Amino acid sequence: MSTHRFERVTGHRDLRQFLAFADRLYADEPRHVPVPRRQIRRWWRDGVPLYLLRDAAGTVVARTTLHTDPAFDAKIGRRCQLFGLTEFTASAARPLFDALNAYADADRDLLFGPVALLPNQAGGVITSGYPERGFVDSAWNPPRYVAAYEEYGFHRRFESDTWICPVTAPTRPVPAPTRIEPDGARLELHRGDVGRLDEQLDLLRGMLNAAFAQLGYYTPISAEQLRRQTDGLAYLLDESLLLYLTRDGQPVAFVLCVPDISEFLVAVRGDLHLVNQLRLLATRHRYRREAVLIVKGVLPRYQGRGYQRLLSAHLHRNLHIAGYTTLRSTYVGRDNPASAAQYRRLGGRPLHGYTFYAKER
Repeated sequence: MSTHRFERVTGHRDLRQFLAFADRLYADEPRHVPVPRRQIRRWWRDGVPLYLLRDAAGTVVARTTLHTDPAFDAKIGRRCQLFGLTEFTASAARPLFDALNAYADADRDLLFGPVALLPNQAGGVITSGYPERGFVDSAWNPPRYVAAYEEYGFHRRFESDTWICPVTAPTRPVPAPTRIEPDGARLELHRGDVGRLDEQLDLLRGMLNAAFAQLGYYTPISAEQLRRQTDGLAYLLDESLLLYLTRDGQPVAFVLCVPDISEFLVAVRGDLHLVNQLRLLATRHRYRREAVLIVKGVLPRYQGRGYQRLLSAHLHRNLHIAGYTTLRSTYVGRDNPASAAQYRRLGGRPLHGYTFYAKER
């Protein structure tokens, strides 16, 4: 019989322990990039159930969430018990997974995770590339996580890879930012503008939801979800790394990159309180050497016309001009070879194998 206790986070003391557990677990591991604390605190204030697993002495040995999402249920056609922000010591894996199963809602027939809070937002487990550090909006975990999930009977879902590309001088002429298409439409390139960021992000959201609807894990992002995911982007944004195309004024394709502040997040343990935000703002020039491609897409009716290649060419040139040396990308599904091919053309390679996990109840 297990001597562990699985308890919901109900007060600020528990919340501090929830946050501190990852710090303790990864105290000597700079490859792991923490989820910003203010994001976790916001989820808790919004009612997302956070849980701690304690051993017989009361020491925290694991943490997780247990939550649900009707849009995700509808997407994959199952009643899923989602879990996320999931970290555990080596000996706590089985007791934690037992608790996930025991405390899941009775009407849920599939455990799915780790997600934070959905797979189109963040989460996942890396399955290879462990010597390579993690980065913003991506996962890093030791190999024992994979063994623990799979020994317990979880199976992989939506296998993917993150990517890394060198930034070098363009070897071919970069296409003109404006051209007339064969059908007479005017194709025009636009870049980010901090003064119009809310408006531009809303344009991107419309394209994102349309372009990603065909992916098996994707659920539409609302305006509020996007606002929260991009909170603080304005003071970090490199305007030359947010690009989108319009045809006769209508947006059709986009790419969004951000400077990689992973090193800073590790140094402050994910605590972006006001003073650390000001520190980051004052030293942001230090984080203009590596970048993270967060998301890119083309409206389905315009796919196959080379629009993403055009955006990629301008993005790569802008990265080079600005002095960036490396581009990393959040995960790309292995069932999406066209997207991966663009990274290969840039001299890129897979960085981390990536997966989510599911288990029947």
